[in-house]
Amino acid sequence: MTAILGISAFYHDSAAALIVDGRIVAAAQEEHFTRKKHDSGFPGHAIDFCLREVGLTPEQLDYVGFYDKPLLTFERLLETYLAYAPAGFKSFLRAMPLWLKQKLHLPREMSKGLHGRYRKKYVFTQHHISHAASTFYPSPYDEAAILVIDGVGEWATCSFGVGRGNRIELSAELYFPHSLGLLYSAFTSFTGFEVNGGEYKLMGLAPYGEPRYADLILDKLLDLRGCLGTHFRNSLKIGRLDKINPLF
Repeated sequence: MTAILGISAFYHDSAAALIVDGRIVAAAQEEHFTRKKHDSGFPGHAIDFCLREVGLTPEQLDYVGFYDKPLLTFERLLETYLAYAPAGFKSFLRAMPLWLKQKLHLPREMSKGLHGRYRKKYVFTQHHISHAASTFYPSPYDEAAILVIDGVGEWATCSFGVGRGNRIELSAELYFPHSLGLLYSAFTSFTGFEVNGGEYKLMGLAPYGEPRYADLILDKLLDLRGCLGTHFRNSLKIGRLDKINPLF
């Protein structure tokens, strides 16, 4: 038996998932236990739930994985703060205590969350590999094209590649600060909703609106190229972003 625990924490919607012999056997978000919407704290309750559901102990886990590489993310934050100094100094002061206390010491934090009973290897995967794995491995396909678009993970904001068998290879990436996901979050904030929590509300409202600002967005905010850019441009103009079906 091979048991793997996956952990997401310290950003938004902290969660844990447990895989045994290649099957997802338990998963939970921390907010369901703490009753804090979008709880970003360490998912200790979610971890305990997953282990309890399957009847495993931390000692029986073979691997514990974290959803990104925190040192690369920290590098991006430092370089960004430096590039925009002193404008982001207040944000820097708010962010650093959590990084210095917890985010840069994840093995220690995860060991604490596992009650000091896990003594094996911790694995840190690239953020977009985690996204790709979460959709490709549970799929019924042995081979598939993979596209990942989010706000930002370490440095990457968009990645594409191929999954084959038990391997995933991302062959190209778009890097921060160029991010379609962060642009979406900017519109979420602009319309009065909470970033990393209200995006689905903006998506739900979109079909009820008219694309009056499509040309302005395309001219001032986006640089679209190639066949995917043409398809995106046409979809935006008719107000049907739900019809986008990018193929690589």
